[in-house]
Amino acid sequence: MDAEMDELTGEEQPMMPKPSSSSSLLRYNSPLAQVLLIGLVCFCGPGMFNALSGMGGGGQVDPTAANKANTALYITLAVFGVLGGGIYNVLGPRATLFAGCSSYVLYAGSFLYYNSYQNQFFVIVAGALLGAGAGLLWAGQGAMLTSYPPPDRKGTYISLFWSIFNMGGVIGGLIPFILNYNRGEAAASVSDGTYLGFMVFMSIGTVLTLAILHPSKVVRDDGSSCTNIKYSSVSIEIVQILKLFLNWKMLLMVPAAWASNFFYTYQFNNVNGVLFNLRTRGLNNVFYWGAQMFGSVMIGYLMDFSFKSRRMRGLVGIGVVALLGTGIWAGGLVNQLGYSRNQMPTRLDFKESGSAFAGPFILYFSFGLLDAMFQSMIYWVIGALADDSETLSRYTGFYKGVQSAGGAVAWQVDVHKVPFLNQLIANWVMTTVSYPLLVVLVLLAVKDYHKVEGEGNSKGADFSPAIPAFKDETDGGRRKCI
Repeated sequence: MDAEMDELTGEEQPMMPKPSSSSSLLRYNSPLAQVLLIGLVCFCGPGMFNALSGMGGGGQVDPTAANKANTALYITLAVFGVLGGGIYNVLGPRATLFAGCSSYVLYAGSFLYYNSYQNQFFVIVAGALLGAGAGLLWAGQGAMLTSYPPPDRKGTYISLFWSIFNMGGVIGGLIPFILNYNRGEAAASVSDGTYLGFMVFMSIGTVLTLAILHPSKVVRDDGSSCTNIKYSSVSIEIVQILKLFLNWKMLLMVPAAWASNFFYTYQFNNVNGVLFNLRTRGLNNVFYWGAQMFGSVMIGYLMDFSFKSRRMRGLVGIGVVALLGTGIWAGGLVNQLGYSRNQMPTRLDFKESGSAFAGPFILYFSFGLLDAMFQSMIYWVIGALADDSETLSRYTGFYKGVQSAGGAVAWQVDVHKVPFLNQLIANWVMTTVSYPLLVVLVLLAVKDYHKVEGEGNSKGADFSPAIPAFKDETDGGRRKCI
């Protein structure tokens, strides 16, 4: 850490960060502005992808092509999710995020091609390329989202990002709903214009990645950088990534990571895709991703403001998600007992099915609520394990890698026509197992911050009980802003 001489004592004293020239939270190089920007990128890319996937079968009546594409997607995402943190540390955010976001455009374009030619090969290849790109995008996003916010406001920033990101799913759900509103049940898939609409948004997101700043240029209001890391090297990242597989913190997170994308196949294909007709699936997606916005705000508030103790906030957050998840999966079981692969139900329409539409619709809405709370909770826990974006990019990359491996298996499970009931039970069991392991992780690894004894208040610092002070640490010559 840099130092200066004390004029009275002649002793060397650590330099304090200089206040920012602008105290505005929305100045371009503020953590909040950059989190909002990455939220808009994910609004246009992954948000639209979620809307496309949420229709079941990628908007096709026969989900086979989408299932195979998603299997390829999650296999490569499992690899590049783990590697993504290292690639982000080597290339920096702009190159990493640009490459990642551009792959979404290709994926939507492959379904436009499939609408005309019914050739699965291009869709599967595009899915594999998207997996590689998504691994890069989510590793960068995770590093920014977990390291930029102040330590006592990480839940708030995560919920803000999640709301913007899932607004993409809301808008994306309106696209197929509006464009396919008057199409009959004989329609084989959504219209070409639907896929073109997705491609336009995804292209905008790709351009927005060029506005993302390097982490060392993001400055908090007290003048400190969120992290002063420099570009890493390939050899360092390989070693650090391999160490993750022996890191007990990451191993405790494996069941939660695996479960967090596994349930999408069941929810999208076997609830929304099976129970509802084409236009209603688009409408359902609007509310599914809208529920995610609401759920992320709920859990973000709980994990930032419910208790002064950060560890207690984490434990309470996990407990609330566990109770809510148990209730929602129990409701899913009741719903699932009414149909199976051998006894497919009559598809519901939001205008014509009357009260029969209400129960399955509320269930699907609740699945969206639980997804946001579950994943926001995990991001909060990851963010509580470290403070610098270099380490957190690897942690979130590992999380995305394991998450995607679970997703790849889930899509193949559906390809092989595993009974719907078996899929539901597997999802319920995996999410349930993850909760006590996350509790152990919080108890052992999440520490409450305290003012460092013997240190006087620095200029501009706030040592009130609600916002504790933090000590600057060094790691290999790199200063970490905590």
